[in-house]
Amino acid sequence: MASVDLAALDEQELADWLLDRRWFGSKARDVASIHVLDVVALNPSAPAPPALSAALVEARYPGGTHDVYQLLLGVGSNGGDDSVIGDVRGVTVYDAFADPRACELLGGLLREGAEVHGEHARVEFHWLEGVEPPRPGAEVRPMGAEQSNTSIVFDDELVLKAFRRVEAGDNPELEMLRFLSERGFAHIAELGGWYQYEGELMDATFGVVQRFVPNARDGWELALDELADDPERFVTRLHDLGGVIGRMHTVLASDPTDPAFAPEEPSDESLALLTATIDEEIERLFLELPEIDAVAPIAGHAAEVRDRLQLLSHVGARGRLIRTHGDLHLGQTILARPPHDGWVVLDFEGEPARPLLERRRKRSPLRDVAGMLRSFAYAASASALQRGRPAPEGWEERARESFLAGYLEAVDAALMPPGEAPTRTMLSIFELEKAVYELRYELNNRPDWVGIPVAGIVRLLEEPL
Repeated sequence: MASVDLAALDEQELADWLLDRRWFGSKARDVASIHVLDVVALNPSAPAPPALSAALVEARYPGGTHDVYQLLLGVGSNGGDDSVIGDVRGVTVYDAFADPRACELLGGLLREGAEVHGEHARVEFHWLEGVEPPRPGAEVRPMGAEQSNTSIVFDDELVLKAFRRVEAGDNPELEMLRFLSERGFAHIAELGGWYQYEGELMDATFGVVQRFVPNARDGWELALDELADDPERFVTRLHDLGGVIGRMHTVLASDPTDPAFAPEEPSDESLALLTATIDEEIERLFLELPEIDAVAPIAGHAAEVRDRLQLLSHVGARGRLIRTHGDLHLGQTILARPPHDGWVVLDFEGEPARPLLERRRKRSPLRDVAGMLRSFAYAASASALQRGRPAPEGWEERARESFLAGYLEAVDAALMPPGEAPTRTMLSIFELEKAVYELRYELNNRPDWVGIPVAGIVRLLEEPL
């Protein structure tokens, strides 16, 4: 490895490869340059291939903004043609996450709790007691299609999630999993370990390892399956899911001595800022609404939507602010079988496109609840759009009430606004925020789905105050 200067990777080859990755988050933006910032050799004295390095790569955009990505680089024989990035002085450089041998070496570094030093930084590997680390010779495989991260499974016992876009500071997923695991919250995949970069450029979380939950059903797919076969069974399941989310929020609010997690009282300014942000988004969105049938029910009603938001914002006591999941919907849950019986909540990093500081911000737990309620609207519509099976009449409302009943029974009441009416008013604000965001997304990406957020906005307008 010492003989190959990975920082000398051809920038055009690197850019061509990076821009084609599913997890590269700025495909719609012009990229001014892409180059290697730093490289730390993880096994510099290894007698056998693959030689392995952790690298930080910067993508810069016109105007001076930038993103930083983590690559795991291998040198020599590789995991497949699609993983080849380029070559340096005739030596192949490739994405080592595609190479089971390289991932096994990464598992060994985690098992050893290694600390590897480079010229400008070090990479630290941490493992927790009580969880068996990856065994030598573990069977390694990729986990599903890559989204914003890369996930690797060891022996169907552990799963490593490597964060591709990295920012300075602890990733919320590590913070949340560590906090919930330390307090014995059973409805997560327990944290086993993590690895991180610490250096002159930044300190950043590179990846986390959790227990792998086998034979579990994805919450979104389960909803669609049972909407076709037994819709009321899923409604019943949602009471249990609501209870899990309520207990999760209670645990997240349980330590007033931890500044990162201690509950806070919301200020008048925080609600004013929230409503002003939503109001601005509503105004901008309605000015850009296309003349299509799908948006006809709300076309010309921007003032009405904004007036409703202002009325909602006059709610009195608003509950407390805590650390939340940040991107909660059915697709972030699985229903596990024994011994991990029940609902399990996944993916605590928040919305990956948002800055890390924003994802770590304390918010009303009802924002998570609103995200899940909107997910039921999507499931009801997707059942017709994707499976050709319309949801039974009133199913979405029964699903909402089942989940809310379970949630409100389980959550610490001190976190909620006092009384049902203020609680539902706050929920309406967060659902309106979510539906406006959904409408913009669907207009840009899935025009056939535009009717779902439109129906959500109409429902909120028709709700009695």
